[in-house]
Amino acid sequence: MKVKNRVKKNEDFQKIIRDNKKIVNKLFIVYYKKNEINHARVGISTSKKLGNAIVRAKVRRQIRSMCQEIISFDKSVDYIIIIRKPYLDNDFSANKESLAKLLTNIKED
Repeated sequence: MKVKNRVKKNEDFQKIIRDNKKIVNKLFIVYYKKNEINHARVGISTSKKLGNAIVRAKVRRQIRSMCQEIISFDKSVDYIIIIRKPYLDNDFSANKESLAKLLTNIKED
């Protein structure tokens, strides 16, 4: 995933979360908000509850890989993906399918 397609700043994270449009399942919480940019952006948050820094970095890499395949970056939407602890209990393909199903349920505003 390209750097321009990432949400990096804390204030951007807070704006998207404060808007409180979210969709939830057992593995993920996804906050979303329309943006004024001509492309989608994704921010990923991993808690220390998931594991040490190595595990969290691996999970973030996996999520970026999933997003590259699932999300259409032509839309003007910002996403914040928060990973929950049961993520570690499933394999990559099951997690990807769960995220894809969650993102398709997001209603277009």
